[in-house]
Amino acid sequence: MKYYLYVQLIYFSFVKHFPMKLEDEIKQNKPFKNEFQKLMLNISFTGSWLNGIFLNHLKPFGITPHQYNVLRILKGKHPESYCNQDITQRMIDRSSNATRIVDKLKQKGYVTRNEDSIDRRLVNIKITDSGLGLLDEIEKSMSKMITQMPFIDEEKAKLMNLWLDELRG
Repeated sequence: MKYYLYVQLIYFSFVKHFPMKLEDEIKQNKPFKNEFQKLMLNISFTGSWLNGIFLNHLKPFGITPHQYNVLRILKGKHPESYCNQDITQRMIDRSSNATRIVDKLKQKGYVTRNEDSIDRRLVNIKITDSGLGLLDEIEKSMSKMITQMPFIDEEKAKLMNLWLDELRG
């Protein structure tokens, strides 16, 4: 784990001094039609790039970004439960199969599933103490990863969040 964080620190330090333009990253020789086209591709490319970093960060913990997302959702409701539909509505990728994700998390002991006592069609899903412990471990290592991105300070992060919120309208 320490080696992984060290590699990320070197990478982020390198990126700070030698930022790659989108055109270079995707090896595009022709100019974009306009800045809006470049923006859309840049957001998509950067999202994929960040997802790759996040995926690699979660590997040592044995979960996927979708599983992490479900655990975070359940932690937000803890000690109460959610049903699958509630989880799906709150997921970052709403096209994901929440039932399958919850089943995998249950197999790992991170969540429980229980039929609703009033409506048997509903299944109540709760995060376990083991799931909460895993999230604590992940969040500690993520805070180290985030502080190793010296090229993005709090003010830039705030501004980028504002722009992305505006983009989604």
